[in-house]
Amino acid sequence: MGFERLCMALQGKTSNYDTDVFQPLIKAIASIAKTEYGKNIQQDIAMRVIADHIRTIAFSITDGQLPSNAKAGYVIRRILRRAVRYGYTFLNQKQAFMYELIPVLIDSMGEAYPELIAQKGLIEKVIKEEEESFLRTLETGIRLLDKTFADAKAAGKTEISGKDAFTLYDTFGFPLDLTELILRENGMTVNNEEFDAEMQQQKQRARNAASVETGDWTILKEGTSDFVGYDYTEYETSILRYRQVKQKNQTLYQIVLDNTPFYAESGGQVGDTGVLINEFETIEVIDTKKENNLPIHITKKLPEHLQAPMMACVDTDKRASCAANHSATHLLDEALREVLGEHVEQKGSLVTPDSLRFDFSHFQKVTDEEIRKVEHLVNAKIRANIPLTEHRDIPIEEAKELGAIALFGEKYGDRVRVIQFGSSIEFCGGIHVAATGSIGMVKIISESSVAAGVRRIEAYSGVRVEELLDTIQDTLSDLKALFNNTPDLGTAIRKFIEENSGLKKQIEDYMKEKESSIKERLLRNVQDINGMKVIKLCAPLPIEVVKNIAFQLRGEITENLFFVAGTIDHEKPMLTVMLSDNLVASGLKAGNLVKEAAKLIQGGGGGQPHFATAGGKNIDGLNAAIEKVIELARS
Repeated sequence: MGFERLCMALQGKTSNYDTDVFQPLIKAIASIAKTEYGKNIQQDIAMRVIADHIRTIAFSITDGQLPSNAKAGYVIRRILRRAVRYGYTFLNQKQAFMYELIPVLIDSMGEAYPELIAQKGLIEKVIKEEEESFLRTLETGIRLLDKTFADAKAAGKTEISGKDAFTLYDTFGFPLDLTELILRENGMTVNNEEFDAEMQQQKQRARNAASVETGDWTILKEGTSDFVGYDYTEYETSILRYRQVKQKNQTLYQIVLDNTPFYAESGGQVGDTGVLINEFETIEVIDTKKENNLPIHITKKLPEHLQAPMMACVDTDKRASCAANHSATHLLDEALREVLGEHVEQKGSLVTPDSLRFDFSHFQKVTDEEIRKVEHLVNAKIRANIPLTEHRDIPIEEAKELGAIALFGEKYGDRVRVIQFGSSIEFCGGIHVAATGSIGMVKIISESSVAAGVRRIEAYSGVRVEELLDTIQDTLSDLKALFNNTPDLGTAIRKFIEENSGLKKQIEDYMKEKESSIKERLLRNVQDINGMKVIKLCAPLPIEVVKNIAFQLRGEITENLFFVAGTIDHEKPMLTVMLSDNLVASGLKAGNLVKEAAKLIQGGGGGQPHFATAGGKNIDGLNAAIEKVIELARS
């Protein structure tokens, strides 16, 4: 009957929500919302929804499933957003609040689920960020939905179009079920067929952008494909089957071999490249993928002699670089848990010959000091040259007894492979170095956020670290040369910055004096044309200076001001017009004037009715453009 219903029966209640499973949460929600459970049916429903959903969300995050826009992560995001919307609409919660319920949930369930206690910080951080993110768009979305169904009701309709519902989904992240829920509360429905049609069109656009034509398999002989790449980088083989694939006007071939040393992309590690060689020709393998657990070798052409035996040869340099980076991710994983805490969990990785990327659960930015500690721990293990201990094809229970760490979301069979470097023990099917010393060195080059509660580290190993250090050294040498090879570069740069700031301040003061001087001169040369106080300026001045002068003049001449300037800034002609409010009210528009006159400087522009600018290419046309502005105003 389920845990909640069993509690209801034992406690003599008529609702799951009246049991001690939910009541602590509901009371906490009521306290936050400054209301009382049992007084208002809509508020009661909202509190029950939130109490139920916060459990689902918290347990899912604890199990490693974070909110996202794909698959299971999208289900969690939808559940969370539904709860946020109930709090927003019925409990007047305009700020994030659900994350505050986690301590209450831990009081109730922490003993049975100690993972909640261990990952409390991560759960709170993820939920708070998701709440705040959705609240930023919720108000706008609800306002648009309110207007949509108000317009429909005014037209005598009880249904809104699927196109409007799709816009809410696509632009504001409103799932269709949330839109339907809000509409149902207002006696409305949505045209689901139109929504499905819009969704189908979007999917079709996505398919067209990445369309692939895949031919049928041509089977040369029956048999299975065995991976021998843990032990060999070259192996005699033959083709089992092949097919043609067309994508983005490119023709490729997929080949399945009976035995292959090529590692197929999986577990974050990219696929091997290399060559297939027979006595007649050499075929380049540009990538190796996995499809239905089958290694697929991708080539640009087929061998002419398909039945001939061949040697499959992996690019060993790329393989070695990949292996170093993959082993480095294992050391990084362990070091991060040691420095940041046991809540750290791998959320994804990418291992290439050039670099490694490692995503992990953590609720705040990793500090520079923490990054350095992680690097030092990893590099100490590299210097220790810890040999690889490979537990290949062992029972999964035996792997767990070893303390092997499993990647959440990965499916493991009854028998698994475990990679061990000392105290680093993980389930893994990838390629690794024989000993950590082969990694050379690891240098973290960036740390960033990729999702709520998920951080990303990017790093180099081996030769790439040497290249990075060479670049840093060259940069430092160049900088020192710019400062006469001073031994204390930091002090020299700080002194230069301070001197530069001082000179910049002097220039700003000079420009203010110059602005004031130009303005006073212009005020002495005001012309009266058709009742307008016309002020003309033609000089090589920065546009910011001209703009400042224009607004200062507008502040001093409040009526009939007509200011036009033709200036040169960075060897380009600029046209500026400023008008007083009464001239704008009389029908003059600065934007229209500069747009027309800018043709004489081979340019264009526009702006507001009282102030507009235009840029061009022809400096010689500036004077004519100024006169054109005045002529247009006069007429």
